Amino acid sequence: MSLTPERIAANWPPEGRADLRAIDRETAMQILYCLDRYLSNRSGDIKKLRLPRTDYRLRCDDYRVFFAISGPNAIDITGVRNRREAYR
Repeated sequence: MSLTPERIAANWPPEGRADLRAIDRETAMQILYCLDRYLSNRSGDIKKLRLPRTDYRLRCDDYRVFFAISGPNAIDITGVRNRREAYR
């Protein structure tokens, strides 16, 4: 019996990939590290957003990773934005 949670799979639709590619490499690597930590052991600053948005956000320093739950152990990354422009 394993005490660690099952790893979550991340799907990257074109919008999420384009957002990540627009960020400088070092910052993008920090975001991916933060996301990997959440996917492997579910640790991180996660918040369910209020209406009209129906997704979740993961806070990674000055960036926000937006995602929707697409299954019991899968998420779709819908966007990666700087906090200044994330909620506009």
